[in-house]
Amino acid sequence: MNDPRAKPLTAHLTMRHLRMVVAIVEEGNLVRAAKRLNMTQSAVTKALQEVEALTRARLFDRTNRGVVPTLFGDTLAEHARLVLAQLMHAEEHLADLRDGKGGRVAIGTLLAASAELLPRAIAQLRRERPKLVVKVVEGTDDVLIPALRAGDLDLVIGRLSERPETLTLKQEVLTEDFACVVARRDHPLTRRKTLALAELTEWEWILPPPETNMRRQIDIAFLEEGLDPPAHAVDSVSLLTNRQLLLAADYLGVFPAQVARQEAALGGIVILPVALRATAGLIGITTRANVRLSPATEVFLQMLRTIASQLA
Repeated sequence: MNDPRAKPLTAHLTMRHLRMVVAIVEEGNLVRAAKRLNMTQSAVTKALQEVEALTRARLFDRTNRGVVPTLFGDTLAEHARLVLAQLMHAEEHLADLRDGKGGRVAIGTLLAASAELLPRAIAQLRRERPKLVVKVVEGTDDVLIPALRAGDLDLVIGRLSERPETLTLKQEVLTEDFACVVARRDHPLTRRKTLALAELTEWEWILPPPETNMRRQIDIAFLEEGLDPPAHAVDSVSLLTNRQLLLAADYLGVFPAQVARQEAALGGIVILPVALRATAGLIGITTRANVRLSPATEVFLQMLRTIASQLA
């Protein structure tokens, strides 16, 4: 039963309260949170007491090492981050409306889209909107999808994730993708005109981490042919690191098709004549559902669609 004496949060919880809760959760210490917010510790303590009175819940447990959020504290901090992110987006939206050419877009990108699709879209958009600020965060979907849900990113571009939490997000297909097995130009296997997966199992591989969709699909490609997944020396999604490792030794690697073609055109990397059929997938855009995007983000989405159709 609701307490008739309870005060509604929307009427009494302020932006100062929300910033404070987030700061305490992220800092894990009232002194550091106060310093981050440019407040005194006593002011932070008083504000925390106000929030706990409003929510009628203990938000943090005090320990000899600092403070640890309770379930109530973590929940309020999650909502606070979304509110603060939306307020920041509103500020950017208003600035975009004022000058018509500015704005800001925060993009999460997976490797499959980082070679051609995303750079070309950014370059074209910046020519049309020179005041637009673009923030690019590279990573795997286990990092990018939570950041998108929290409001830290406006969209994620790359292979569409199969993670369960994407069911509450909006996904749009742009183009198809598959993965290629690659090696350095002087690798012994590059002298072969045809290859089978069974002939590649004795080599050491550079592979994406186990939690990625690509890694799961690579393993499936081998299992479908009755083979154990390849032994690997390195787990990495860093294009720069993987390229240098491939050039330095006789590793085998797996690149998305767009990345593999671009690297092969530069001359140091060769695409081996073997298929990883299970790696066929879709490149697309993931955004939060039922959230109005800023004009700058909408323009960028349209640019991505245009560039994707040209590449296809």
